[in-house]
Amino acid sequence: MQPCSNRPSADAATEPTTVRDHPDPERFARQKADNTRKLTWLESLGGVGLFEVAFPAGTLTASPALSAMLGGSPDPCCFPLDTCPWIPASDQAYVTAFWRMATPGQPFEFRHRAVHGDGRTLIVRHRGILERFDSGDLHGVGLLQDITLHVEAERRIKELTDRDEVTGLPNRASLREEVDLETAALRSRGAAPASGTIPLALIAIQVPTIAADLGIAAGSGASNSLAMTIASRLGEQCGPGDLLARIGEAGFAVLPDPGQRQTPETLVARARQLRAAVNRPARIGASERFPQCAIGIAGFPGDADDPANLIDRAESTASGAAPGTIAFAGEADPDVIRSLRIESALPGAITAGELSLAYQPVMNLTNGEIASVEALLRWRSPALGEVPPAEFIPLSERSDMILAVSGWVLREACRQALAWRAAGLHAPRITVNLSRGHLQQPNFSAWVQRIVLDCHCDPSWLGLEVPETALLDDAQQAAAVLRDLKAIGFEIALDDFGTGHASLSRLHRLPVDVVKVDRSLIPDVLLSPETASVTRAIIAMSHSLQLRVLAEGVETEDQLQTLSTNGCDLVQGHYFSKAVEADEITAMLREDRRLPAQFLRGAGTQRTLLLVDDEENILSSLRRLLRREGYRILLAHSAAEGLKLLAETHVDVILSDQRMPGMTGVEFLRRAKELVPDTVRMVLSGFTDLQSIIDAVNEGAIYQFLTKPWDDEKLRNRIADAFRKKELADENRRLAREVEAAKADLEQMNARLQEAVSRHSDHARVLARAANGVRRILDSLPAVIIGVDAEGLIVFVQGDPARFDPAIPAVIGGSAAMLPGPLTEVLRKPDSTATRLEIGSRRYLAFRRTLAAADNALENLLILFPSEPFAAPLAAGADS
Repeated sequence: MQPCSNRPSADAATEPTTVRDHPDPERFARQKADNTRKLTWLESLGGVGLFEVAFPAGTLTASPALSAMLGGSPDPCCFPLDTCPWIPASDQAYVTAFWRMATPGQPFEFRHRAVHGDGRTLIVRHRGILERFDSGDLHGVGLLQDITLHVEAERRIKELTDRDEVTGLPNRASLREEVDLETAALRSRGAAPASGTIPLALIAIQVPTIAADLGIAAGSGASNSLAMTIASRLGEQCGPGDLLARIGEAGFAVLPDPGQRQTPETLVARARQLRAAVNRPARIGASERFPQCAIGIAGFPGDADDPANLIDRAESTASGAAPGTIAFAGEADPDVIRSLRIESALPGAITAGELSLAYQPVMNLTNGEIASVEALLRWRSPALGEVPPAEFIPLSERSDMILAVSGWVLREACRQALAWRAAGLHAPRITVNLSRGHLQQPNFSAWVQRIVLDCHCDPSWLGLEVPETALLDDAQQAAAVLRDLKAIGFEIALDDFGTGHASLSRLHRLPVDVVKVDRSLIPDVLLSPETASVTRAIIAMSHSLQLRVLAEGVETEDQLQTLSTNGCDLVQGHYFSKAVEADEITAMLREDRRLPAQFLRGAGTQRTLLLVDDEENILSSLRRLLRREGYRILLAHSAAEGLKLLAETHVDVILSDQRMPGMTGVEFLRRAKELVPDTVRMVLSGFTDLQSIIDAVNEGAIYQFLTKPWDDEKLRNRIADAFRKKELADENRRLAREVEAAKADLEQMNARLQEAVSRHSDHARVLARAANGVRRILDSLPAVIIGVDAEGLIVFVQGDPARFDPAIPAVIGGSAAMLPGPLTEVLRKPDSTATRLEIGSRRYLAFRRTLAAADNALENLLILFPSEPFAAPLAAGADS
């Protein structure tokens, strides 16, 4: 290396410094060249460049290798250390300080940036040592090593270790580092948090679907796809100061911006946003999934005293929370402990007789009777007290106790059904609740059938109620299980309808008898027109699919009346009775307790059924079968008697025998259609004349043909369907009348609208004529008006500027900057300031006016008048 100036010697008197001073100049030159060559090799092999720093001047001398490494000339070069060109200005003081503060004889090392000759920024390792000569002078030797690629590799390695490989989000370790930094910063500040605030909060999100359901059913590929979808959704909800991380296979975490004030209220609102984003349906491959997350919130320092504990507390809180819920760590510990106690005590509760059933009546809106009762499981524990089903039912599913609990419920329901019948009571159907976990059990339908048969119970005495959510994950499997249960003889009800993702269009593919409208749609049925419309739509479309509708959560007379008016079949709620013990249901059955008559469907216009048969015993049997349905029943022993009754009274449905003396049932119903076309007509007979029946059906004279002997339940259902058909037709006719009336009103409104449009057009023509008049007046004035918008564009020109002076190039769409300088000066002056100016050889008087425009389309008006000649030349822009 060749310095730019002589290097001070440790012993200047004896050590030769030049070839001329050496006793053997040629040998000295060879040694020096050899040393230089070896030094160059070492620099090349080490990938470094050397330099010297001479003090006190602070002159830096770079070796050819260093110059080449930094993209400069291969020749030695010198620079002042304070202004070295390949050290960025931002790092200059930093580098200089290391050399100025170095201790002689002690090496030092640091990193900084360097600028390559082609403009690239390099990262270099800077090593140096300072030595002091006998003369007292300081001399520094250093080297630079380009470690740009090494630093980039370190960054990539760190990214791989700090990132989740599936979602690309920071992982648990990276989150831990960030939380560590924030907690350290809070400790260093030492200030107590403001009342009601949480200095640092962490929101943990658990999505069990990723691992528990989807991973098992569809494999890791589907799980990864869902994880990426959820990560994207959460990322959309995070701001620039938030940190989103993945902390487990089914877990995510959000560290809200520590710079923002956090309170329990703001954190709950934020958690609700995250929950709404996660819980949206997600399409994975060819199927649709419905993830449900649980969220836990923990705060520092209230819930945890170090970063690891903060993450663990938030995560454990989320894991202990029910799907779809949000919990705080401060409130989670007692719940977690209670859950563990419940889980361990549940097996003993069955054998110890701590479980019981309460029954809530379901009321028939046709006759007011108790149509069925819903069996609701209760647990009274000596140690735990009253344990709500919402607590122990999910725990029973997670701990494989679901079949043991359900088996006990089915046996108790069968025992109660037998007890009511043994007491000679009209026993209602008992409905037992199922969950999604039931439908996923292997051979579940056979298991249920075996229990019922072992109890010597008829399956038709029981109903099975399935929540809508049970059909979401695998609708085909669930439908197959329900189809088997229905074939055994159970009535199937779909619970919580109207709140989930199932649709009415899918109902016709499900083996369902009853649709149970969720209670969330009932409280607002009077207050919210939208909710009432949804309820009416569910009722109407369910009836069109031959399904009955049950509304739960009915608590007021107004709700009951509205549901009855809209054709609801069954209701359940505290208005009639809360869930009570079996003895109270027994008392209700003995007393034949019913809904008040004024709330029954068709109250005031009672459903009327005409029975026509020439056999008295048939009529008596039919009347006995249907007496509890709330119908007004008319009896006719012949077709002629039936026609007489039709002429005298209102009839909705006709049920006639086929073979009667004097006139067959088909002939009678043809006459009935002509006499009362709005009736629904059915034939009930043990004798069939197939051709005449077909002809009558094709003519519309007969709605259905039923055979003797009949099935009681099916006959009741067919007659109920006939009344619904009649009421639906009546409703359609009423709606048609309303449509015609609305159509007439609309025609009148259209006529009035046409008159208003005509008047408006006349007014517009008057305004247009006035505007044209104003424009002609302005055109006649010796003035030019130029409009300029907020962005400096000319948007309006009144008059011909060229008529005054060709030097005024005012063109609509052009820039105001193109106007002569004096005019642009006027645009910058305040309003109401008259300015005399000279453009070319002519003089003008100019004004500026500001117009307020909501859309900023026009902001300034420049008004220009020709002026009288001045006594002397006028400087441009001089004010009057």
